[in-house]
Amino acid sequence: MAADEFGPIPDQEVYEASLVCAIIEEYRDDRPYPSVLVLGRTQQNRALHVVCAYAPDEDQLIVITVYEPDPNRWDQEFRQRRKP
Repeated sequence: MAADEFGPIPDQEVYEASLVCAIIEEYRDDRPYPSVLVLGRTQQNRALHVVCAYAPDEDQLIVITVYEPDPNRWDQEFRQRRKP
């Protein structure tokens, strides 16, 4: 998060983007837990993608990675990858 190409992503922004988010991709075969890619927005309207998984045994959400989506690689709403 500190080295994101569009600038550092503070923990507070990850929290804000995670409060209201939408699943845009599912990775059901990920191990040890299935994961999802969600799109959320910070209070400053910064779009963030968060890959996370839910560990039911610990009742815990695990954040795997966070990044600001590249507008050259994603559609205008950051919900679908652009075709090469």
